[in-house]
Amino acid sequence: MIKKIVFVLLSLSSVFLKANAQSYYNVVKYGAKNDSSRLATAAIARAIDAASKAGGGTVYFPAGKYLTGPIRLESNIVIDIDAGAELHFSDNFDHYLPMVRSRWEGTDVMNFSPLFYAYKAENITIRGRGLIDGHGKKWWAFSEGYNEKSPRSKWQLEFDRLNKDILRPDLPGWVERGFLRPPFIQPMFCKNLLIQGITIRNSPFWTVNPEFCENVTITGITINNPPSPNTDGINPESCRYVHISDCHISVGDDCITIKSGKDRSGRKMATPAENYTIVNCTMLSGHGGVVIGSEMSGDVRKIAISNCIFDGTDRGIRIKTARGRGGIVEEIRVDNIVMKNIREQALVLDMQYAKTQPEPVSERTPQFRNIHFSNITGEVNQAAFLNGLAEMPIENVTFNNINLIAKTGFSIKEAKFIEFHQVKVSTTAGPVIVAENVKFLEINGVKSTSPGTGAAVAELTDSEDVFVSGCTTLPGSGVFLRLTGAKTRNIALKGNSFTYGTPVVKDASVTEKVTVDE
Repeated sequence: MIKKIVFVLLSLSSVFLKANAQSYYNVVKYGAKNDSSRLATAAIARAIDAASKAGGGTVYFPAGKYLTGPIRLESNIVIDIDAGAELHFSDNFDHYLPMVRSRWEGTDVMNFSPLFYAYKAENITIRGRGLIDGHGKKWWAFSEGYNEKSPRSKWQLEFDRLNKDILRPDLPGWVERGFLRPPFIQPMFCKNLLIQGITIRNSPFWTVNPEFCENVTITGITINNPPSPNTDGINPESCRYVHISDCHISVGDDCITIKSGKDRSGRKMATPAENYTIVNCTMLSGHGGVVIGSEMSGDVRKIAISNCIFDGTDRGIRIKTARGRGGIVEEIRVDNIVMKNIREQALVLDMQYAKTQPEPVSERTPQFRNIHFSNITGEVNQAAFLNGLAEMPIENVTFNNINLIAKTGFSIKEAKFIEFHQVKVSTTAGPVIVAENVKFLEINGVKSTSPGTGAAVAELTDSEDVFVSGCTTLPGSGVFLRLTGAKTRNIALKGNSFTYGTPVVKDASVTEKVTVDE
């Protein structure tokens, strides 16, 4: 009886081990060379196909160097790139044909295959401690060297043939060139996506770019792109339930961006970017740390950004759009951020990213509202830049517990329901707050830690319904509040401690009385 039990257990163990072994598909066994001596595209495809036919499995890359063209993932596939393994993607443009359905800067097109591509798949993973290199230099050079007077290449002619009826952006640009570099990793219409641990470098275009996906986790990855055109780091576009954590990013454009389509194309798809969390990330070189827009025509909402460090980016948090985009950005929270060596602004909300003339409110009119910043410290050039539209002001923005060293402070134009609570800024030139055409402004606990600059702490022009409370002045302070503009009215100061300096100065254009009650 005991022998029979042992035999059964050994048989079950053998079955288990065999099944477990079959779930791993070593690309070398399917013909891939790990010395980069031969293109491994077909061998990798055979391994993925075998795993897919078995219901799923792990396609394994042992240590070594692999030269490959695009890799297309199917459902229930794990790409496991082991430590010491390097995937080097070919820079032969022909290898990325035939063109596939893609999205490029928010416009839906047929284009070169992304380097990693998936379409309507689920339960897919790219993981490991290895390296993937996009060899983007040739892509960058061809794109940057484009001359509209030159004969169109075979790739541009193929793009033209496949994209005759696309909804082009309102302004001419990259689509007209017909040579659109592929994103590095672009799953489209996929569910349950995990990208973990890998190092990525030299992307031809945007690096990690999920489109119309659900339940996306990107964790512990490193992205290193040199100075290069539009090589953003992580761009989840029109996705929902996105989790980005513990990533280290240094790129040629924005580090993390959130988008939802561009102009008519984005509004037609009408798929918002929503329910994103971004935590515990470091961003170094890049135009922006975390950026929303400018392609946000399908709406962006319910975004939480926290516990991140930006060191050396042009800007920290940047939200941008323009007339013609349409779409709403709302329900955004940014908390517990450290910024250092920021070359421009710590915070940007710019609705005039492209300069346009006012127009009647319509589906083309973008909106920014319900956006909140708290617990931010840093050394920057400018504290913040808020620039709304005359026909659609920025609405309901709060700043809580902000402590910055900056050349200049907060610049706010065309906005309403703006609040400052416990904000300290050490400026070397200019006021802490400059506001123009702002309604319902609350300034509470705001302090200039460098009162000797000669500027007022707050300068308001044509602003209405302003309440100042809980503010104090330091030795050497001059004017706290300077008012200009014929539309300035309903200004009240209450519960402040203006021991030093002058509470309020107004010019002759301000005719209404200012209420000062200490």
